[in-house]
Amino acid sequence: MSDLDGIFKSTESRMQKAIEATRNDFASVRTGRASPALLDRLHVEAYGATVPLKQVATVSVPDARTLQIAAFDRNTVGAIRKAIETSDLGLTPNIDGSNIRLGIPPLTEERRKDLVKVVHKKAEDGKIAIRNIRHKSIDEAKALLKDHKITEDENKRAGDRIQKMTDKYIHDVDALIHAKEKEIMEV
Repeated sequence: MSDLDGIFKSTESRMQKAIEATRNDFASVRTGRASPALLDRLHVEAYGATVPLKQVATVSVPDARTLQIAAFDRNTVGAIRKAIETSDLGLTPNIDGSNIRLGIPPLTEERRKDLVKVVHKKAEDGKIAIRNIRHKSIDEAKALLKDHKITEDENKRAGDRIQKMTDKYIHDVDALIHAKEKEIMEV
């Protein structure tokens, strides 16, 4: 395997990770629909440590506007409630034994537009990450050229191939934006 192949593989893998990170960022944006991904960032003070919600409870979606959290241990219910109330989700927990129900209110038109702006900001961060990966990969190819490990032509072809990868992943981010925007604006 040539040095260039290593650069291409590493570029591809890092760009896929950037897309995955953008997709995860989008999952944390609240739409009018209930999704367990909303609670992925939530951490709970339990057993003397801060742990992800997934480690102390299961999250299910009984209907389109409700999330149900079932605590593994009844003693952690209060800590889960506190984590939800202090988060930026703006949701009010209803406690029923060891279960916590979260009603997801419908979004106002103004809130939807704000969320679209948030999604565009997160998408731009994803695109910047992809462009930074492109920049670093092109620099790696130039370093090979400088060390006389590749020719001028191979460097040009490598730059073109890296640019094609970049265009593909930027297009993927645009597709994610479009899908998330449609989901947010759906009433």
